[in-house]
Amino acid sequence: MAINLDKLMGFHHQALQIRTDRMEVLAGNLANANTPGYKARDIDFQKAMKSAQQSRGHTLTRTNENHIKGTSFGTGDLQFRVSTQPDTGDGNTVDVQVERNTFLDNGLRYQAGMEFLNGKIKSMKKALSGGQQ
Repeated sequence: MAINLDKLMGFHHQALQIRTDRMEVLAGNLANANTPGYKARDIDFQKAMKSAQQSRGHTLTRTNENHIKGTSFGTGDLQFRVSTQPDTGDGNTVDVQVERNTFLDNGLRYQAGMEFLNGKIKSMKKALSGGQQ
């Protein structure tokens, strides 16, 4: 019986990739906390996962190494964050506390996903070795 690695780990791999992309967006928000006119952005994780699930098998192919790598989230998944703080007059919508908390939460969820995948890989290795370590 053949083992389909995509079925075994596909969903979790996609979730980790979206979490990685989200970390980059959140880090960009934090880096631009004092940039006048910067609008905080975020990735809607649920929407991005649905988009990734629907587009399975439809991957972008780079025809030249100088081309920009495609991202795993769809165009509608990257959104501007609705500001929860009063306008300071410079047009910046980054709330540092919200960004830090969201970044930490996303990081913890990423770590949990990695631990889950590591467990799956260990189980698979154990099964392939006949139960011997």
